[in-house]
Amino acid sequence: MDVELRVDGGADEVRDLHRALAADPDLRGRVRLRHRPPEPGALGPVAEAVEVALAPGGALTVVAGAVLVWLRRRRGTVKVRVTRGEDTVEVYADQVRGLDAPAVKELTAQIVSSLDRKGESAP
Repeated sequence: MDVELRVDGGADEVRDLHRALAADPDLRGRVRLRHRPPEPGALGPVAEAVEVALAPGGALTVVAGAVLVWLRRRRGTVKVRVTRGEDTVEVYADQVRGLDAPAVKELTAQIVSSLDRKGESAP
């Protein structure tokens, strides 16, 4: 099942998150940018969301951790909505910015737990 990532902060933030995730060796080839049609009078499609195709064996943990690392570098009140199936978790930049490594690890585990009701390694 795929994970959808939506960023409040505009298309530039969506593209930046896409670049960050696509550069992760564990996610390469699994990350794509989803566009919506342009508004009337606008040129070109608008980046709307990032989608990640999950594989068994911890990919959800990799995605959650990478999103937190990306958010820690954002300024302002950027929010990412992480959706898998019917479940959604919202994470805010100002929520994670000051976290130390153990706290980031704990938050990553909480995100995975919230989105992974059947278990990541389940067939």
